Amino acid sequence: MLRDTLKTLLEAYGGVGSEHGVADVIRGLLEGHVDTMKTDVMGNLIVEKFGTDDNGKRIMIAAHMDHIGLIVTHIEDNGFLRVTNVGGIGVDMVRGRHVVFENGMNGVCWVEPKETGTPTLNNLFIDIGAATAEEAAAQVSLGDVAVYAPNVFNLGKHRVASPAMDDRCACALLVELLQYAEEQKNTIVGVFTTQEELGLRGATVAAYAVNPDIGLALDVTAWGDTPETKLPAVKLGEGPAVKIMDRSMVATPAVRDALFSAAELAGVKVQREVLAFGGTDGGAIQRTRAGVPTGTLSIPCRYVHSACETIDMRDMEGALKLLLQFVDHVDI
Repeated sequence: MLRDTLKTLLEAYGGVGSEHGVADVIRGLLEGHVDTMKTDVMGNLIVEKFGTDDNGKRIMIAAHMDHIGLIVTHIEDNGFLRVTNVGGIGVDMVRGRHVVFENGMNGVCWVEPKETGTPTLNNLFIDIGAATAEEAAAQVSLGDVAVYAPNVFNLGKHRVASPAMDDRCACALLVELLQYAEEQKNTIVGVFTTQEELGLRGATVAAYAVNPDIGLALDVTAWGDTPETKLPAVKLGEGPAVKIMDRSMVATPAVRDALFSAAELAGVKVQREVLAFGGTDGGAIQRTRAGVPTGTLSIPCRYVHSACETIDMRDMEGALKLLLQFVDHVDI
């Protein structure tokens, strides 16, 4: 069940550069559902599900496993941890937040007071309850990454909020696609990527190796349906969004149109997404080798990069139906 798969993946630790825990969970979920499975030097988990048509396309579908966080840069004499961001995370988002390290160590992130000016990342620290540098160093090392502590909860009947929804909701979609797709014409190359939040690094390497005929990124997008927020013109519960463009790519028209056609075949309502900022693994896939026709299917998500990223399960369910049609019918 999609909601159960999502919850399982949201609860796994996967700070940027340490995504192996998420990959292990996905590997278990896909055992027996795919034809090949391997991990590359970047930590990307690459799986294949063969199509029935010898002349079918190889479709690379990417969803990133990494979760933004805070990396330890220094340990103070009094045991507090100085940190900086790994990925797009800001001071206002982390103040007073419960964070957790890969080894299970809990912490509270806070911001030291300033007499003048606005606090910056240099003013962040994490309290793990240590009284000395030696006590702290016995529990956490320089270079360890803390992420928002897992906390999955429902908002009403259809919506779910949690840290790491970006991009575990897309990982859940890709897992379910690979579980449910049967006798599809085209070969699906599912790539669960690493270090997307640091510049699409995992996808860049994976796309070069996979050398697909068609590329598709699955990711969240921003929202335009809360007070005083109107752009992008995307609303939760109104269906997944077919990306037209963002800062990393202009979607290949043929792939974009194939997504609209798949939505029609599936009877799924979709939205058109124009994002004036940000990017996805699609930008890396599209520019690999001599170029790959590429698109992106997005899940509308409120409060992106916060500890309460919120999606609507109806958009997820629609996206899955669309993808099942897309992998069977796309022919570019």
